[in-house]
Amino acid sequence: MHVIFLAPHFPAGQRRFVRGLKNVGARVTGICDAPLERLDDETKSLLDGYEYVPTVGDEEAVYHAVRRIQERGPWVHHFEATIESHMLICARVRERTGIPGLLYEVVERCRDKFLMKNYLRERGIPCARNAAVSSASEARQFVQEVGYPVILKPRGGAGAHDTYRLDDARQLAAAIAETGLEQGGRSFVMEEFITGHEGFYDTLTVNGKVVFEAINHYYPNVLEAMRTREVSPMIVTTNRLDASGYKELKVFGRKVNELMGVTTSPTHMEWFYGPKGLAFSEIGARPPGVNYWDVYCSVLNRDLYTEWARAVCWGDTWGLDDGDRQAGGLLAIRPTRDGRVQGYQGVDEVQRRYGNHIVKMYLPPLGQGTQPIEAGYLANAYLYVRHPDFDGCKEMMDDIGRTIVMRAG
Repeated sequence: MHVIFLAPHFPAGQRRFVRGLKNVGARVTGICDAPLERLDDETKSLLDGYEYVPTVGDEEAVYHAVRRIQERGPWVHHFEATIESHMLICARVRERTGIPGLLYEVVERCRDKFLMKNYLRERGIPCARNAAVSSASEARQFVQEVGYPVILKPRGGAGAHDTYRLDDARQLAAAIAETGLEQGGRSFVMEEFITGHEGFYDTLTVNGKVVFEAINHYYPNVLEAMRTREVSPMIVTTNRLDASGYKELKVFGRKVNELMGVTTSPTHMEWFYGPKGLAFSEIGARPPGVNYWDVYCSVLNRDLYTEWARAVCWGDTWGLDDGDRQAGGLLAIRPTRDGRVQGYQGVDEVQRRYGNHIVKMYLPPLGQGTQPIEAGYLANAYLYVRHPDFDGCKEMMDDIGRTIVMRAG
């Protein structure tokens, strides 16, 4: 089985998928926008072949790289990407070169937030009212029709990057200036703001069948987490999937996968639950960010990356939901201020209390510059944890967030 993998070198988490492919016996050729001599030793050791392109965002360059690989052989069975910004190019090149995989029209629906919500709303999935905007006048018109608060975000964005919650005309004007909407040229989506609890529903889907699913909760919701230094935001994965409260969400999530036309792919679906009930936020035909599959591997005690590779190459997995699943999650620790790391407190105490439950702890070294909090959950210090009980896991993470202090100045 010969698989081309787009950008196996960056970000670093990409090599987990390549290793999974090697674990199931695949031959892997990488397409990279870094010269071979600049790749790290681990990535080079995992690749059986290599093609350089100036940028992996250039469809024509990627197309010609794939054609060169096909011409020299062996036969290419699959061409895969797992990063949001690479998905459309990968899908289009697959279709141009006759390589099977997730259809371009499916990937486009999962990438373009405006198309996505209109498509699902027409099929009965509750979504926030939205509109495509590419100018300041269109943004103001949407607010006039819907009222505040609203959300403004790129049509093809991922996560909370370049996402704004706008509560009044002053914030709208500031967002228009920051995004360049006054000049036009960029396409955004505006939508009504839905109040409620936020989480995500992930799957590994094989030939249209969900073979693995996970339900996750944000504490607090993402926009607050990305803008509030005083909180230690967390994502918590439940191991109570059979609880009655999750029945509607599982049916809902699987229905969205089916309607979107997902065949064999990871999926990552954001949802809200509030006064109006369960509502769809967005879906990607990709794994979640922040290397969150590492959490799934720890709570399952299975290598999900290898099972993804088995699904891609052989159309099957080996009993992903067999055995007892634990709860788990990701906890971000924010520096007290921007600057350079000066020290930590509470780390030894946390290790004594919860060392057996800590899967990974990353503490940036003293003297290293901090990252702004809007850079995300892995921007500064963070922990991956697991626990046999969901409530126990959340209580532990709350305690760790209160106890560890990352001092900076």
